[in-house]
Amino acid sequence: MDKLNELKNYIKKLNKVMVAFSSGVDSTFLLKVARDTIGENACAITIKAPTIPKKELIEAKEFCNKNKIKHFILDFDPFQIKEFIENGKERCYFCKREIFKKIKEKAEIEGYKNILEGSNFDDIKDYRPGLKAVDELQILSPLKILEFSKNEIRNYSKILNLKTFNKPSFPCLASRIPYNEPINKEKILMVDRAENILYEIGFFQYRVRILGKTAKIEILANDFQKLINKKDEILKSFFDIGFKDVLLDLKGYRQGSLNEDIMN
Repeated sequence: MDKLNELKNYIKKLNKVMVAFSSGVDSTFLLKVARDTIGENACAITIKAPTIPKKELIEAKEFCNKNKIKHFILDFDPFQIKEFIENGKERCYFCKREIFKKIKEKAEIEGYKNILEGSNFDDIKDYRPGLKAVDELQILSPLKILEFSKNEIRNYSKILNLKTFNKPSFPCLASRIPYNEPINKEKILMVDRAENILYEIGFFQYRVRILGKTAKIEILANDFQKLINKKDEILKSFFDIGFKDVLLDLKGYRQGSLNEDIMN
């Protein structure tokens, strides 16, 4: 448990923190440790935006209520950001910069000098332009600083009885749209509705990438047969949403597949 104690000591020295909380694996673990370490001096702030799946906000509220954590909800409209709509390769940088500017403003009003966010050590291996904005605005990333891997975070989460220990990742819905293809609210809504259909059917880890009017489904390879069994239901639902064609990516689900050309 040495690494967990390192994290507790890191937070203890900060005394009072606001945690950027998405209800994902990393930020849930970070918020839980902060709450256990400094009690009411730890609060959470969650972004409410059209690019974030609604069930993530619901889970964030439930977690904070259950653990009696002060929780702020911050409305944010990424469609006010020109670079977000244009969807260039630095999209995430511009969006994260505006998000954390707003979080910093709220933190200052509420009297929190230190803002924590949940990037982990594995994130530096992927293409994550948003990390640059985090660093520029002096947001603290203790899981990255203390070199917590994703697997370590999941393992510690299990020890802490967090149900997120095996939760799949659900990043911003804009990440389903290829770079340089402009983003609009219709595309985001189509992706959100399509992924909700897969969730309701019972898929665990999935993405629906949008290519024009084509939906490309990424699921775990061992779920291929399940998808085939549900093919007619999925096709009808996706066509009702507005897709004209539906593809299955035979490479299967992998995180950040749209970044593969950038990273290679």
